[in-house]
Amino acid sequence: MITIICPVYNESRYIKNVLDFYIGAMPHEKEMILVDGSSTDDTCAIIKSYAEKHPGIKLLHNPKRYVPHSLNMALQQASGEIIIRMDAHTEYAEDYFEKIIETFKKSGADIVGGPMRIARGNFVQQAIGYATSTIFGIGDSSFHFEDYEGFTDSVYLGAWKKHIFALTGVFDETLKRNQDDEFHYRARKNGFTIYQSPQIKLQYYPRDSFAKVFKQYYEYGLYKPFVLKKNKSAIRWRHLVPSMFVTYLVVVLAALLAPYYLLLIPLFCYATLDAFFSIASKKTFAVMWRIAVAYPVIHIAYGSGFIGGLLRMWLKRKEV
Repeated sequence: MITIICPVYNESRYIKNVLDFYIGAMPHEKEMILVDGSSTDDTCAIIKSYAEKHPGIKLLHNPKRYVPHSLNMALQQASGEIIIRMDAHTEYAEDYFEKIIETFKKSGADIVGGPMRIARGNFVQQAIGYATSTIFGIGDSSFHFEDYEGFTDSVYLGAWKKHIFALTGVFDETLKRNQDDEFHYRARKNGFTIYQSPQIKLQYYPRDSFAKVFKQYYEYGLYKPFVLKKNKSAIRWRHLVPSMFVTYLVVVLAALLAPYYLLLIPLFCYATLDAFFSIASKKTFAVMWRIAVAYPVIHIAYGSGFIGGLLRMWLKRKEV
């Protein structure tokens, strides 16, 4: 028995695909719990129409709206020995559930998942997809690399053996973002293992504009200091470098008023790496120049958010 949990909010454009996939996928013995975060479109009506025909589909309502609350509500209702998270903006291979079960058996891990493959989408989505699959874009985060197989720190979406929640606890409801990463760090701290298999195939649709991507990565950065405070052993250079880069940019902008031209050398190096990785993509020019824009958008957004998160932590300590 497996339980699929899926937080949703205004997903009327995508939810039918997810529900149809669930109905047609193996194994037969499964249930799906969708948790709605106060949608204002037809999401709930669509889910209810499916639930009337398929009793394994359940709809819960989360008035607090945020994802960790939805995940925890679904966990309370889950009957399966394996719990699989799904996302409405993602497409899944026909054997997705079967490969997850197979990977659990093969690896002996407590948590498994597949790499985040990027669906084609528009030019911006293609650019973001490429940028987040390179070491220059996101560092050494393994779930962005399609061919990686082995034990790792975290996985995209994830599938969990239900028994681990009894020891590790549930998702941290103070985190609007990064609740998956924080939970996985906590699980590893408690001795549980995480395994990534490229045989678990899915395709994710990135945000379709740079403004949306900036907001997304700003929030990733904003909540990351709170995650790292709870799990200091999880700190990696990829978490710190973007905020150092943003700090450097502020210094450079201030220095432009004075003749400190040597400070521009790191910026020149960054622009060179940006151009190199963009050209190395061998994409069309329409996508290539957007990749060159995507890198600084991701880095500045995450770095600014990280600095904002550190400031929030400092202010909270001052209030105590």
